[in-house]
Amino acid sequence: MAILEVKNVKKIYTTRFGGNKVQALTNVCFSMEQGEYVSIMGESGSGKTTLLNILAALDKPTSGQIILDGKELNAIKESEIAKFRRDNLGFVFQDFNLLDTFSVMDNIFLPLVLSGKRFNEMNKKLKPIAQKLGISDLLKKYPYEISGGQKQRVAVARALITNPKLILADEPTGALDSKSTDELLKLFSELNHDKQTILMVTHSVKAASRTNRVLFIRDGEVFHQIYRGNSSDEQLYQKISDTLTMLTTSENISRGGIR
Repeated sequence: MAILEVKNVKKIYTTRFGGNKVQALTNVCFSMEQGEYVSIMGESGSGKTTLLNILAALDKPTSGQIILDGKELNAIKESEIAKFRRDNLGFVFQDFNLLDTFSVMDNIFLPLVLSGKRFNEMNKKLKPIAQKLGISDLLKKYPYEISGGQKQRVAVARALITNPKLILADEPTGALDSKSTDELLKLFSELNHDKQTILMVTHSVKAASRTNRVLFIRDGEVFHQIYRGNSSDEQLYQKISDTLTMLTTSENISRGGIR
């Protein structure tokens, strides 16, 4: 069953004084099944961030449809969109987006607090997540007292606490060292093994090689994809690297960069 459907999505920005139009997304089409783990790759300016913002209901497409668990995002009233986002989506960002004046526990609780949940209910949800992520001993600390890898685990806990239909991860390994990156990617694989649906935007071939499908976006549309199939992480890594090399070469040739 498709949990996410992206149909013919186009996004055109108009400059401040209306003089120029920039087409960020041309005709994006793809779907995700329940429990899939998908990555999106592409050069800077290819439309990845714009697409992620639209999927996160932070922006609206100029045309096309985004359907999450049978609900069309464009049809949701502006007054209800924040609640829909909290109830259905979890977010993991490159820079963690944690509040230094809040404890780790309070940072994780924030989406539930905004939803009006009681402390006992929140605490019941937190205990198994904190134990699974190995952060039970960090709950009373503050973000400035813990490492980058630990911060990202806290961010993942915050994303999971609402039991989201879909986790959107934006360059989640971008601010992590090699060891913390390995730990986070292992964690994401474990979450996906437990049927959590994850969509990750990344520049990292290593991160993408842990997913089950890789979408490549260029000039505002998805133009190629790789399925894991029976490939190991190492084999998928090589396939992604070869594809990126081929795409970069063809792009340079089309622009006259190679003669």
